[in-house]
Amino acid sequence: MSEVTLTRKVSFSAGHRYWDADLSEQENRVRFGNWASPYNHGHNYVLWVSTRGTTDPENGMVVNIKWIDDTLQERVVQRFDQKSINDEVEAFTNVSPTLENLLMYFYESLRDLPGAVELTHLRLDETPLLYGEWTPEMLTLTRTFEFAASHRLHAHTLSAAENERLFGKCNRPHGHGHNYVLEVTVSGQPDATTGMICPLDELDQVIEERVIERYDHRNLDLDLPELQGKCTTSEVVAQAIYDQLEGHLPARLERVRLYETARSAFTVERPR
Repeated sequence: MSEVTLTRKVSFSAGHRYWDADLSEQENRVRFGNWASPYNHGHNYVLWVSTRGTTDPENGMVVNIKWIDDTLQERVVQRFDQKSINDEVEAFTNVSPTLENLLMYFYESLRDLPGAVELTHLRLDETPLLYGEWTPEMLTLTRTFEFAASHRLHAHTLSAAENERLFGKCNRPHGHGHNYVLEVTVSGQPDATTGMICPLDELDQVIEERVIERYDHRNLDLDLPELQGKCTTSEVVAQAIYDQLEGHLPARLERVRLYETARSAFTVERPR
């Protein structure tokens, strides 16, 4: 019998800070970058928990969802909701409450879920622009950006009639534009001191310089050397962005996902 994956979502609101009281202000800013502050800030966290197993022939379920919900309430919501993580969650008294460390904490807390299911994936959203994921293979961090650009879908090896038939209105001579949404995912082991896979400000700086500043409010066909002479489908653009970032980020690049519209996403992943 095939296995089935069940994913359940839970939310909680909590505050935290990136600050070591044993360090000076300057030392804290060197360690935590723009996020260093002796005062708390808060987030509306969203945690997605995925489990996998075979369907029980008697009740038709992989696991009783109420069991999962009860466990998430006890081990996540009751421990974290409306709390200051640094001050009220014992595990983080001397541990930086980063997305990465929170994911590892939730993995340890939820690895023995009730029923004959296996914990396979966790995703924790800190903001709409930042989330982390845990799987048995790796820990990742994803940053989200936006840029607006125009292009025209036109293959130079095809005739005008063939281009019009293939691309339709996307082949109109003066082009059209999109508000692209870009997700960049990196992986690694959290630093023992900061709790981060990499400094977020360094990650953001590279992506801003190598992609956003170059692509935003540009004509992709005319303004980007790496796209010159190519048919600028989102598949091609996503690959070009991956190539622009590979080897330049402060962590291992795992995935680039480009949303051309809310209905269409194109993903380039590191070869396995």
